[in-house]
Amino acid sequence: MEIYKVLSALLEYPNQQLFDDLPDIKELLDAMSDADVAEKAEMKKFVAWLEGAEQTTIQADYVRTFDMTPEHSLHLTHHFFGDDNDRNRGPALIDLGELYKDYGLELSTNELPDYLPLMLEFAATMDPQEATVFLSDANKVLNVLTDNLSKAGSPYAPLVSIVASRATMTRLAA
Repeated sequence: MEIYKVLSALLEYPNQQLFDDLPDIKELLDAMSDADVAEKAEMKKFVAWLEGAEQTTIQADYVRTFDMTPEHSLHLTHHFFGDDNDRNRGPALIDLGELYKDYGLELSTNELPDYLPLMLEFAATMDPQEATVFLSDANKVLNVLTDNLSKAGSPYAPLVSIVASRATMTRLAA
């Protein structure tokens, strides 16, 4: 699903590659068939924000937002278990890594398997219903993360909100 691939890219650390890919991302957003009008509008607004600021400013904001503020962590098991409870978090990370392997996904990153952009990359390989079921396990955390980012006035909040709105089993019933 293209929407998860785009969201993954937009939620990754904003390196030079992301900025180089912005024209392609804009074209992809225009052609995307698996996102509704409101989702596309939020992603386009975010891309415009990226284009309108200095890369180093956006990078500093990203680090401040996701790396320096535990309540905004993109490592979702952190929200379930925190850093202090490695005894429970470790098995959850192992299970998620094993799920990726079961689907034939070999992790070629230094990120933990619960890193939201990595989870979105994985969801992008699934059919829509399967991706919804996969992401629905994290729905509660995604909603908390959205709220935390919204309270902080973060431009990343709408992106996480899109994921949260898609990560609900009621979406399958619609």
